[in-house]
Amino acid sequence: MDSILTGAAWRKSSRSGNSGGSCVELACAPQMRAIRDSKNPDGGELLVAQATAAKFLAAIKSGQFDG
Repeated sequence: MDSILTGAAWRKSSRSGNSGGSCVELACAPQMRAIRDSKNPDGGELLVAQATAAKFLAAIKSGQFDG
């Protein structure tokens, strides 16, 4: 795990259920956001710049990706 994520508090998506399906976790680091699969927490993380993550989350919340 990257040293900037040591001790990071991972939060599970509120849309994730308890049935073991596809789950996403998010952690905050200085000027970065990390995303990982909650079923495989040691499988690696995707690190993105804070500003990029904010734009992506805003697009999700606005329904931009709704089918």
